[in-house]
Amino acid sequence: MDCIFCKIVSGEIPSARVFEDDNVIAFLDIRPIAKGHTLIVPKKHLTDLRDADYETLCHLMGAVKKIAPSVMTAVGADGFNLGGNNGPASGQEVMHLHLHIIPRHFNDGLPRWPHNAYAEGEREGLAEKIRAVL
Repeated sequence: MDCIFCKIVSGEIPSARVFEDDNVIAFLDIRPIAKGHTLIVPKKHLTDLRDADYETLCHLMGAVKKIAPSVMTAVGADGFNLGGNNGPASGQEVMHLHLHIIPRHFNDGLPRWPHNAYAEGEREGLAEKIRAVL
C-alpha cells in the first residue's frame, strides 16, 4: 500500500483527526491553505470522484455537512470553500478521493476564482456536446 491516505486511514501514518466513522475520516491538512483546512477521505481507496459509487459520495457529503460548520466555529470563519481535485491536471497530488473544507474569512487575502466569457454561440454548442456525452 503506497497511498499516503490509505496509510493515514490504517493508522500507519499519524494525523490530526477531527472526525471518523465507519466510512470516512477527516483530518487537518498538513499544508493548509487556511487554519482549519480539513480533508475528508473515504476509508475505501478510490482514485477520484469518477471512481466513486453513490453510497461513498453520500457518506462524504454527510461528513461535510457535519464537519464544515464545526470547522467554521472553531476558527471563527465567515464561510468555507468545498473543493475536490480530480486528476493531476486539476492539481490532485494524492490519488485517493478527498474533499477539502477550506475556512474563509472576509479579507483573508485568498483569491477568488477568475471568471471568463464564452464567444457568441460557444456556450450553447458546448452544452450540446456535454448533453451528447451524457
